[in-house]
Parts: sequence; C-alpha cells; structure tokens
Amino acid sequence: MNTTDPADRVGSGPPTSAPLVLRFADIGAESLPEVGGKAANLGVLAAAGFPVPPGVCVTTEAYRRVAAGAGLEEVLAALDATPPDDVPALGALATRARELVLRAPVPDDVADAVRREAQGPVAVRSSATAEDLPDASFAGQQDTYLDVTGADAVLEAVRSCWASLWTDRAVTYRAAHGIDHRSVRLAVVIQEMVRAEAAGVMFTANPVTGRRHEAVIDAAPGLGEAVVSGAVNPDRFVVDLATGRITERRPGDRPPAVRSAAGGAPRPGTADAGTTAAHDGTTNDGTVGAGTAETGPCLTDAQVTALAALGGRVEAHYGAPQDIEWALDGDGTLWLTQSRPVTTLFPIPRHLPGEEPDGDAGPRVYFSINVAQGVYRPFTPMGASAFRLLSAGAADLLGFPVRDRMAGAPVLAEAAGRLFADVTGVMRSRAGRAVLPRLLDVMETRSARVLRGLAGDPRFSVTRRSVRPALLRAARVVVRHRIPARIAEALVNPPAARRRAERLARELPARFASPPGAASPDRLDRVERTLGSRAIRAMPSFLPAPATGFALLGLARLLLGDRVRPGELQAVLRGLPHNVTTEMDLELWRLAGRIRADGDAAALLLGVPAAELAGRFHDGSLLPAVAEGLRGFLAAYGMRAVAEIDLGVARWSEDPEHVIGVLANYLRLDDPALAPDVLFARGAAEAERMIRTLAARAGLLRGPVVRFALGRARSLAGLRELPKFYMVSVLAAMRAELAAVGADLAGRGLLARPDDVFFLTFPEVRKALTVPGPGPVTRPGSPAVSPVDPAGSPAAAVAERRAEAARELRRRHLPRVLLSDGTEPEAVASAAPADGALTGVPASAGTVTGVARVVLDPVGAHLTPGEILVCPSTDPGWTPLFLTAGGLVMEMGGANSHGAVVAREYGIPAVVGAARATELIATGRRITVDGTSGTVVAS
Repeated sequence: MNTTDPADRVGSGPPTSAPLVLRFADIGAESLPEVGGKAANLGVLAAAGFPVPPGVCVTTEAYRRVAAGAGLEEVLAALDATPPDDVPALGALATRARELVLRAPVPDDVADAVRREAQGPVAVRSSATAEDLPDASFAGQQDTYLDVTGADAVLEAVRSCWASLWTDRAVTYRAAHGIDHRSVRLAVVIQEMVRAEAAGVMFTANPVTGRRHEAVIDAAPGLGEAVVSGAVNPDRFVVDLATGRITERRPGDRPPAVRSAAGGAPRPGTADAGTTAAHDGTTNDGTVGAGTAETGPCLTDAQVTALAALGGRVEAHYGAPQDIEWALDGDGTLWLTQSRPVTTLFPIPRHLPGEEPDGDAGPRVYFSINVAQGVYRPFTPMGASAFRLLSAGAADLLGFPVRDRMAGAPVLAEAAGRLFADVTGVMRSRAGRAVLPRLLDVMETRSARVLRGLAGDPRFSVTRRSVRPALLRAARVVVRHRIPARIAEALVNPPAARRRAERLARELPARFASPPGAASPDRLDRVERTLGSRAIRAMPSFLPAPATGFALLGLARLLLGDRVRPGELQAVLRGLPHNVTTEMDLELWRLAGRIRADGDAAALLLGVPAAELAGRFHDGSLLPAVAEGLRGFLAAYGMRAVAEIDLGVARWSEDPEHVIGVLANYLRLDDPALAPDVLFARGAAEAERMIRTLAARAGLLRGPVVRFALGRARSLAGLRELPKFYMVSVLAAMRAELAAVGADLAGRGLLARPDDVFFLTFPEVRKALTVPGPGPVTRPGSPAVSPVDPAGSPAAAVAERRAEAARELRRRHLPRVLLSDGTEPEAVASAAPADGALTGVPASAGTVTGVARVVLDPVGAHLTPGEILVCPSTDPGWTPLFLTAGGLVMEMGGANSHGAVVAREYGIPAVVGAARATELIATGRRITVDGTSGTVVAS
C-alpha cells in the first residue's frame, strides 16, 4: 500500500485556506493533488492552446471537508484488512462508504462555491487524484453527470460524484492496483456543454495491435456517451498519423442519435463520457432526444484527418500515446473533452545508448527472452545486468565480440523490466530464418509461428543470402569444443556422457566462488569475470548429449514416416530418466512421504502457514523431523527458485516458503494411484512398450534402427535440463557473492538492507563501493535510511526501482514478438477460437476433464489433486505443482518447452502456447484438455 502524509489522508484536518474552486487557466500538471488527473490534464491542454470547453474544478479540499464529516474511518479500516481478491467484501464496504458520503453535510461555503458555477447546461465530471496516471488510467471508475442545469441540480451532481469515489468498480480497481484508499481524493470538473453533432474516442496508438502513430477513431452522431459506454457500434476510422492517410473505414450502427437537451436534472453517464451525453438517450422529460436514424459516416474524410492531426499534436505535447475524448459541434469545431495516457500499451524495447545493433536501418523485430525462458515477471536490475554479462560471453563464444561487456550483446534490449533480443538480423539472414523458427518449434511454438508470419513482410526481406559465414562460425565452435567427440561418446556410451556432464554441473559453480574473507571489490571482480566469460565457456560441454538424443528422436520420426500416429513419439518421452528437474520433484515427493509417516510433522505442515514455518526453519525452532528433511533437500536443490534465471531473485535456500507450501500440497494427495512416483513409473513402462510397438511397426529392416534411436533418445533427452541447472547453480553462487557485497554496503549505511544490492547494476555497485558511507544504519524492519549523500548513495534509486517492480508485477500481458513501431504481430493475426475452443500446441497426449485452477505465481499456490493447472508459463520452480495436476494449459511454450517435457514425463495431458488462456479460463470452470489435438474446451 502507498503511504501518505497524515495531512493528505481522507477526512483529516480542519478547514484550510486552500481554494475550493480553480479555473482551468490556473491549473497545471503540478496541480494534480488539488484537482485530480482529469482536471489537471484539461488545464494542461487549455494552457497549451488546445480547444477545451471552458470550465472550473471544485478542488479536493471541498471533498476533504465533506469526507471529514462522513465518518469513513471504520470503513477505511475494514478496507485495509480486506484482501484485494475478496470482491464481495470490497463491494459491501464500497456501498457503505457511498451511503456515508451521500449523507454527509456539505459546508455552506462549499455549497455556495459550487452553486456559483452553475451557469447554463454543464457536465459535472469526477476527477480523482489516482487516475490518468502513467500505469493506471482509472478510466470510467467514477461518475459523470451530463446536461445538468440549475444550482441545486449541479450541487447534487457534485455530491454524487464525491460518492462515486466509492463505487464498487473504483474500490476493487484501487485494491487490485495496490492504491491506498485513504490516499485518494476527488475533485469535480464543471464544464460547459458541447452541442455535439458527432463525438467519440480517439487513440493515437492502435490499442489492439500496439502500432504507434496510428490513430484509431470511434465516432457516432450526436453526443459521445454511447460510444464510451459501448451502447452502439460506432463508425471506426484508422489513420496513419505520419501521412494523414485513412487506412481503414468501418461503418457502425445507426440507431437514433443522442443529442443534448436542455433541462434541469442531472443525467448520469455509465462511464466518464468525455463528451457530454446521457447514457440512455432520453431527454429530461423521458422522451427520446432530437436524434433520428441517420445513414452514412458521421464524419467526412476531411474531419477524420483533421481530428487525427489534432490527436497527433496532443500526443506530441505529452510525448506519449493518448486516449482522447472529443466532440464536433454544429459549426464544425473540434473540441477536446479529455486526454489521458494509454496505459495498456507495452513499451517499445530500447537498447542501451550507443549499443544498437549494426546493420540494416528500418523497423526492428524484438523477441521476448522472458517468454522463451518462461519468466513472466520483470527482471531485477541486477538480474538484467547479469544477463547482459552472460550475453557478452555467449557472443564471444559464437564469434561476435562485443564493445562493452557490461552492456552485453548489442542485440539485447529492455522494456518494462523484461529482456528482448533484436532478431532483425536473424530474420534478414537466410541461415537465421531457417534455424531460429525451427529451434522455437520445440520451445516456444507460438513465437515460431509469429516469426514465420513475418517472413512475408517485405520490410524484413532476406539481405544476407549466403550461409557460408554462419557455417564457418558454427564449425569453429564445433572444432574448438570437440563437439563430434562428445556426440560420439553420447552415442556409444550414454552413461559415461551423463556422468561427465553431471560432474561438471555439480563441481564447476563451486570453483567460481571467492575464498572466505574476500573483500567486496574482489568479490565483484570475480562475479563479473565468471558471468562475463568463465561460466559460458563450459556450456558446450552440456549440449551435445541432449541434442544427440533429440536428433535421434527426429531420425526415428523420419524412418517411421506415416506409420507413427499423433502423440506416439511424445509417449516415448514419458517417465524420462536422468532429468535433474524431475529428480528434484520426486525427491520432494519422497520427503513428503517421510513427513506423512510422522503424524506430528504432517499436522504441522497442514496446520501452520508456510511463511511461519519458513521463519521457524531459519531460527532453528522447526520440528526436527521436518527441518532435517528440508535441510537435506535444500542442500541439493536450494539454488533453485521460481524465475531462477534472474540472479536477483531469492533462492529456495534463502526463502523455503514455496517448498514448504508444495510439501503441504503433496500431503493432501491421498489416492495412492495418483502418487507421482507411481505415475512416473507407469509413464516409463508405457514409453518402453511404445518403443517396442514402433520398432515392430517400422518393419524388419528399419525396426532395429528405430529401437536403437528411441532407446538412445530416452537415455539422453533427459539431460536437456542439465545446462540450465548448471547455469542456475552458477547464478546462485554469484548471488551469494553479491549478497556479501550488499551486506558490506548496508553496514556502511549506503543501502537500507543487504538485498537492495539486487536493485542496482554492476557499474552502480562498483561506484557505490567507492563512496564513503555514513556508518551503520537501522536494520530491516525499521524505516529505510535516507541517503546521506544523495549524489553518491544508491538508496533513492533502489526505492524507485522497487516501486516500479511492484507496478510491473501487475502487468498481465507480455508480448512474445514486438516490432519497433509498437506492433504486436500476434495481435494483428490472431482470431477468436472457433466455437469457443481455445487452441494451442499439443504437448502431452491424452484427454482429461477437470476443474481449472488459474495460477499466475506458483509461490504459495495450492493445487487440489486432479485440478487442471492454467498458467502463463513455467520454469522448474513450477514443476512441484505438476505432481498433483490433472492436466496443464500454458499460454507460452512449445512441444519441447520445460512445461511440456515435465507434463509428458508425469503423463498428464497438456496444451501449451494457448493464447490468453489465463484470461479466457476462470478458476473453478470445468474444462477438457486434449493434449493430442491441442484444444481446450469448456465441458
């Protein structure tokens, strides 16, 4: 929750000398605390010379004084204690708050100030202090009243606007966005009516495709409330702002037009109309307004282009895409009645200054690294900085040395705390275009489809036709790292290949650690060297074995041809041995079995919150039967975490709450037939039977080759998780080094707490180590220290980045491919699933019907045995949930992505790459997952 100064809290303090009413001319962007977002924007537009209908703002001081007498404290205390997902409770409290505000007396000076502004028909519009913000627009959360005439009617409309700060939708919106209800106040705009012949809404960037500088205009005859409220299907125009060309026209419905009508009673709009229309199309005496059924577009081409040009100027003034409400009066004058930032657009990825890739000019193609790695949340600044160092090492390995190792490979870009790779050069290369989509076919199929769709775009035509440079670079890597010899070893002696790779994965990370007592600058040097070169040099040692296994699986597919049915080759990979992540999950299951046998231990895990048990584990007071088993598990797997490729994320050894929660979840599984080890063994037996079946089906000559190929595939394919396990182990070791540096900086007063170091970058940490500190600071649990030296202390930057990370964690949509003009190609090409079916990529054969459980974050999640897990993506931190899942639906991934592989190994049907699954499927809904056809349907 946001903290606020006591003087700014709802209903606090006696009357002050603050103004009760301000003219638009007296309002600027800095006036937001006094006038709210809507009025602040109108003041900015008016001051800049844009056509804004005249008006005034009844300031938040008036609301504060009314709220002070409303008796809201009890409701506010209850709201503080109500979880954001308890919608019924929030709604009941919102109703109570509205009633209190509506009954509160209005001080005489406030009432007089409002009545003085009641000149002619006006619109009375709410303007809250927490709206039209960069990360939350709050559009439509409070009320607007239209065509209001008469002093008493205007005062009543203002009172109703104050009460609308407590609508159910406004309260739940604030709760969902973590905005303190006590910190929000409401101002009210009283604005001259526009007698509109046409009105509507304009976005200066396409809100569906994300394309910047493309205006999308919705328009309807008369007043614009019907457009905003969705009561009509409006005319739609799409305009290229750079050229003024209208690229799309779509006529809307033509019901009777809603016109403004004089009268005395306020008429509510269902949302913030922007234009000044009633939502129901009636006059004050209940009759239909002056509109009649009309035909043809409500705007001429000249009016459309003029409106788009006006929108372009507004966008240029604010420096960001805008959501604009407008009206066209009978004289042909365009009016702006509101402009707010478009908060739903995903930011365009940006390279570090001076680090843009060399090569072709023109639009760029960005591929989401977060999506490819199954990490939905933003990276910490240190995690992103570490990834840049790793990318520099990878570029060196592939023969592309970088200019600045701290900046990483030039292809790296960042947006919204997520990492992207600029793959424009790959798309323009004949070799890259052939290889990249095929790689993505088995790890992120939806991305592969998007990139193949871009192949026909002339902006990304092939300019590098020769494959010789790529082959030469690949040959150098193959020779330097003895890849043929390692492939031969994997073919001839799989156990030896496995032992060597597993030994390296376990031993190398420990070699990278600093000696005890190392100084902070030395630790930082070691981390930078390890991530920048040493760690990556070992990667080719891990890849040949699993690559050989999947190559042999492909050989078997080729030899079988049409003799193999859908899902049968996937069955060969069930119960796959030698997978370090599967072994981790089964070890956790065995630990749950030992705890189950101890009645006291089982009761403890089932009866005490995981967070409390994690605290007991660290302070040594946890029941020994649980503590010893947990300690053993963490000794082997404590380097893992959810979103573990982010070095800034705490490891399970630091915070075992998630592991403890999973153990409790396992204890709830009481059907022996559904035990994970039983399912795993059953899957392995089915895989061996399928190998025999397919070998027999292949025929006398091909059968032995198919049997050999599939047998080797089972022996080697499970090692696909080992490279990531190695890299995660390295990241955990380097995190420990940086934690020691953070403790040093905190001890010197430069950070409030040691883990603040993960909200800095490597150069920032190095700079901080040179700054003299003010001395010891208050430890965690006390207020954060203010920087003694603002120019040298990183404390302010850390606080700002933590707040930004909290906002980004609420972002629901993450594009997998994005163009440099903001276009999301998948959004352009996507269509609604036929007949209500959700389609994706078949990942694990079989069909299951069950209750859906939508999980956005596995930490603390509980999955009742048999429930179908619906999630954005997965990494190994998710897989303990698979042991009790009846099926899997995942928005991201391909047939060989992590979630797909684990689902096959556990024998649960799975569909991956199912767009918007977490939005379209609700928890508790009964669905059928067909992992063979790749469909999900309601049942």
